Amino acid sequence: MYIVRSGAADKFDSLVHELNQNPIDILNGVGLSATQFRDPDTYIAYSRLADLMEMAALQCNQSLFGVMLGQRQSLQSLGDLPMLLSRAKTVGDVFSQVNDYLYLHSSGVSLDLKETNGWVQVSLNIDVDNEIGKEQLIQLSVVQLAKFVASILNTDVDRITLHLTQSEVPDYSLRANSGLPHILFDESFNGILLRPSQLSSKVYQDPELLERHFEKHLQYLNKRYPNNLYDQASDLITRLLATGECSVERVAKALDLHPRVLQSRLKSYGSSYREILQKVRQRLAEKSLADHAQSITDIALQLGYAEASVFSRHFRDWTGLSPTQWRNQCDKQS
Repeated sequence: MYIVRSGAADKFDSLVHELNQNPIDILNGVGLSATQFRDPDTYIAYSRLADLMEMAALQCNQSLFGVMLGQRQSLQSLGDLPMLLSRAKTVGDVFSQVNDYLYLHSSGVSLDLKETNGWVQVSLNIDVDNEIGKEQLIQLSVVQLAKFVASILNTDVDRITLHLTQSEVPDYSLRANSGLPHILFDESFNGILLRPSQLSSKVYQDPELLERHFEKHLQYLNKRYPNNLYDQASDLITRLLATGECSVERVAKALDLHPRVLQSRLKSYGSSYREILQKVRQRLAEKSLADHAQSITDIALQLGYAEASVFSRHFRDWTGLSPTQWRNQCDKQS
């Protein structure tokens, strides 16, 4: 079963209200509840989200409900994904890495690049069991894709045309000047087109993006782990490792503390930044090695190691086994 972060449906309530319908009734109608959407980093079945989008489109009488929802969302609807990918050097590097990180937001989704007629076709593929609601999911996801690409190119998202395989909706041409993006229907793919030269463009990095992201995350930590600095620090380290920005200074800043104060308070838990870092790395490493989804080199990079050899040495110190031996042991036990 494929899953997706509940944050993918950010702004659902407000849009449905705006369209004079009751979001609670729609949620209940597909077997979901509002409590499942309180934490954007919880996961729901992708097929259930498809049901929700389809029900909303029908109840609100909006065949482009997915597009409308995507327009109202910010990049935060994609969770940590934009932040992790923004550290790539070029736009081409982003697309070479994106499928390695998409699982953080959803499973069953992939992006493919293909040169065609002087353009680079960025195709979005969604593997959902049920076809009902898939068009709405694709609409939403293509808008999110366009917004993300616009952010790393530092351009206006309105300059990006959306390509959809679905047939043109009856009322689209009548509403072309009502704030909807430019959409081409009956296309051969779902996604966007880029110029080949744009792949070599440097990724635009907002110097305040990371700060804004963790300022909001701090509010989430205080709510999820009230008065528990150990768990808050552990959560932040988990999120920061893959960004290459994980340090005691960065974690302390995200927690609005001086590094010395953070270390002092962690000492009261009988721990330290270094010890938590080691435990988080070991936990993530063991899980990734058992999952077999990534190479040992890729796992090392996502844990913040510049070299796989250093990761391997540390892993042996933690477990007494090399990463390869650990993976083989997991295979024998499964």
